Amino acid sequence: MPVSTAPPTGGYVSKVDSALDQNKLTVLTVILMVIAAAAPFTVIAGGATAGWAVTGVLGIPVAYVAMAVVLGVFSVGYTEMSRHIVNSGAFYAYVAQGLGRVTGLGAAGVAVLAYNFMQIGLFGGFGPVLSGLLKAQWNLEVEWWVCAFVAWAVIGVLGVLSIEFSGILLGVLLGAEVVIALIFSVVELAHPAGGNVTFDTVNPAQLFSAGTGAALATAVAGFVGFESTAVYSEETRNAKRNIPRATYLSLIIIGLLYAFCSWAMSVAAGPDNIIALSTDNSSETMFVLVSPHLAEIWLTLGHVLFVTSLFAALLAFHNTAARYTFALGRERVLFSWFGATGRRFRAPLWGSITQSILAAVVLAVFAASDGLDPFVHLFFWWTVTGGFGVLILMTVTSVAVLAFFLRNRAGEIADVSQWRRFIAPAVGAVLLAAVLVVTVLEFDTLLGVAPTGLPRFLFPGLFLAAALVGAAWAAFLRSGSPETYRGIGQGVNAALLTVQPDEAPAAHRSGPSR
Repeated sequence: MPVSTAPPTGGYVSKVDSALDQNKLTVLTVILMVIAAAAPFTVIAGGATAGWAVTGVLGIPVAYVAMAVVLGVFSVGYTEMSRHIVNSGAFYAYVAQGLGRVTGLGAAGVAVLAYNFMQIGLFGGFGPVLSGLLKAQWNLEVEWWVCAFVAWAVIGVLGVLSIEFSGILLGVLLGAEVVIALIFSVVELAHPAGGNVTFDTVNPAQLFSAGTGAALATAVAGFVGFESTAVYSEETRNAKRNIPRATYLSLIIIGLLYAFCSWAMSVAAGPDNIIALSTDNSSETMFVLVSPHLAEIWLTLGHVLFVTSLFAALLAFHNTAARYTFALGRERVLFSWFGATGRRFRAPLWGSITQSILAAVVLAVFAASDGLDPFVHLFFWWTVTGGFGVLILMTVTSVAVLAFFLRNRAGEIADVSQWRRFIAPAVGAVLLAAVLVVTVLEFDTLLGVAPTGLPRFLFPGLFLAAALVGAAWAAFLRSGSPETYRGIGQGVNAALLTVQPDEAPAAHRSGPSR
């Protein structure tokens, strides 16, 4: 039975009749938003140190370099696909049009779960870091979950406002955090442990040591966000040109920054000490290393920017998660009111509200539990698991891109080079599949749990379950709602495939359909 397309209340418009706010974002705005999602300062101060502490793997910096190369190859086919398919569903839409609707909806389940894992997990970093800052600087005792819920409320409001406003705010926060990260790194390199600058942690040989899969998965989690350029394709000016540019530039900037800054930390601590130092000090490791050489004001500024970096990532991933839900609602795969936007700002309304509700539920569970460490069990576990989900999506998408171009060779596609259509997607699929397999095999090391522990199987299993549910729902729609099934992966064009009798008058009304 077709899903109803009538929105529950007034005040927003159905995506059957409208679209996201088009031509709102420039290439610079998109770059700022996706790098902010990657949260450079958070990854350097929190992700890299947590990676050292939890996995015990020395080669975290070289893992960032390796993943930048792999993702660069992946991006060739990915960005070429973005020129031909403009859809805020990105991964989901590409897989649906490359490998079929059933597989596409399975990918949608993985995408929704992965980006919600990333966004909600970041609260586990934001709350404790802000709580610690308030205690250290102003002697204010504020529970971590109170800090997290304050950020949750602000993000909930910003999520339904203009995407352009979010881009400006994220750009300002990003610029400040990159500057302070580089200053800290220069200071660290100027004071190497033992008086000698070492290159052990960027030695490619580290990629062949035990725990490589865990190191690469940690690195992948740090890059998650760069691929969301395509999610904003419907809202970007000249998207066919600017989305590929934004993707490549974001990847280059992020990769260089991560590798340089994490390497600088290992130089200041000494390769033999960085794992132990990270284990003892967690996200404070960078501050411990520079504190003897910088005035207190710099350390305070660094802590403040660590908080704002986490906030910027929370907002960016909220926007991404909301747009995936929006894309599914617009195609009536979910209830069609998920595909609604606010009348004034035309940002996803119920997609944003739903993401906020999910985050509130998880935060409430962690706040009520005494046995769960928000930094380890929410921030690190959830964000690296989200990164694992995105790794799955990128692997499947590479195969989908290859299949799409093998099947479509006429028209403007015929002018695309063999490298972009076939070679790069095939190489990217192989490389990403190799990383995915190694990551699965070493997931216990990644989480720092026993090989037979429940989390080692639970977190990867959730993505399998999400994929199966999505695929099963597509199979049901194929027979139960053929019109909806034909719209899977079609984006704004899904509404044009069929017009229900009760929808026809709505297309001619100036107000929202009811």
